[in-house]
Amino acid sequence: MPSYISSSENRFYTATEGSYGQVPAITNENRFPAVKLTARQMVDRLQRRDKTGSRTFAGLPAGIRKQTQFSLKTYLTNWANASGEPGYGPLFRAALGGAPRLFAGGTLGPASETRSLAFVSPHGLAAGDAVVFGNEIRFVSSIMDAQTVLLNAPLTLAPAAGATAGATATYSPATDLPSVSVFDYWSPVTSVQRILAGAAIDEMRVTINGDFHEFEFSGLAADVIDSGSFNQGQGALSIFPEEPAMGSFDYSVVPGHLGQAWLGAFEEQVYTITSAELVVNNSIDLRNREFGCETPRGVAGGMRNVSMNFSLYEKDDDSTRALYQAARSRSPISIMFQLGQQQGQLFGLYLKSVIPEVPEFDDSDNRLQWKFASCRAQGSVDDEIYVAFG
Repeated sequence: MPSYISSSENRFYTATEGSYGQVPAITNENRFPAVKLTARQMVDRLQRRDKTGSRTFAGLPAGIRKQTQFSLKTYLTNWANASGEPGYGPLFRAALGGAPRLFAGGTLGPASETRSLAFVSPHGLAAGDAVVFGNEIRFVSSIMDAQTVLLNAPLTLAPAAGATAGATATYSPATDLPSVSVFDYWSPVTSVQRILAGAAIDEMRVTINGDFHEFEFSGLAADVIDSGSFNQGQGALSIFPEEPAMGSFDYSVVPGHLGQAWLGAFEEQVYTITSAELVVNNSIDLRNREFGCETPRGVAGGMRNVSMNFSLYEKDDDSTRALYQAARSRSPISIMFQLGQQQGQLFGLYLKSVIPEVPEFDDSDNRLQWKFASCRAQGSVDDEIYVAFG
């Protein structure tokens, strides 16, 4: 007897498209956990002005341009396959543009300190790449030589000779934005399965200090392809693809209160953060108004806007006062957040130059809070933000 479809019988996969709107092949390695996917497709609301002899709407012809909006939310989880990018890595690449830089880790020498790491062999790192030691993630602020890097913030402990730095995957901005396909499979297999093709990320949000650390991606897509109405050629597919054979899929969700915050002109650790949110807005524009095309042909990004919103308790100390003075004088500060506190479950975000806005004083609770809103990051060329897993 037919039954309702359980909303928990849902599995998600994503992969970067080689060409816009062309659905790539996927394997079980492309699977990622998600909380919710919302996709809404509407046709353009055209107005017919021909005289029909009545006030009745006569309908619109087939082939009207459609617009597809989507929103996808997921949690920070452990990075199970450190030899490749995380399952939801293609979404971060679509939000920022740059291909992931994978660092396999390395052995550290006796010259390593809390603020610099000296490897026993050439490291191959670049400025902005992430490194992991112990249960902490940091970013390379500069390259000292082929075997030594300077970190953006100090480690808690100096590494001993022979210690190992862990693997990382770092994502950075780029001028061009790739698109992804998001696969939405359900049980039973006779249910309507969907593929979000040509998904372009217009906005990415990272929410800190909630119940869990959350990632949210929203934007526009070329089309929603489904197994119920599939036609050959959609998404450059000849048949609707079956779901990959499901292997093991074990993951751990990271509590939202675990992590570190480093901010200020001198990268000081702050313990009074109550909430924070990173927002990346790409101001994307789809090529969907050209003559002769029914679906979008590509995506272009506008001026990138990277901003931070954060709240903290005011303290009568030098570092807190320095934040307020930086906001009043519009002096740049650096911001780094580490989400998680265990290797394999770490996420880092690094903004090397942020102009803080003068905070709002919130005295609604027993303790005074400062709320910094829309503090925008800046840089030279595609270097205002780095995010990484470790």
